[in-house]
Amino acid sequence: MPKVLDIGRVVVKTLGREAGRKAVIVDIIDGNFVLITGPKSVTGVKRRRVNVGHIEPTEHRLDVSRGASDEEVEEAIRRAGLEDYMREKVRPRLLLVTREHLSP
Repeated sequence: MPKVLDIGRVVVKTLGREAGRKAVIVDIIDGNFVLITGPKSVTGVKRRRVNVGHIEPTEHRLDVSRGASDEEVEEAIRRAGLEDYMREKVRPRLLLVTREHLSP
């Protein structure tokens, strides 16, 4: 699995209410944050800024420009034939909490 976060990369959200849903990176804000979109009509993920620690990249990449609109991303998903793949919800990786993290 690639560790690269570039524009057009399909990612899986691992934390939050949208955990397990796929999205597309449409802009890189800085080293810690990226702008993603599902778009909501396809995957249920709203356009939002997310911490890079809360997403996992996949091997899929779409041909979209920086700051692409939801309509442009939706069209790129259709062109790549990834509509069914994007709609699938996956089980996000589980975060293990140990006693060391719980002690004050």
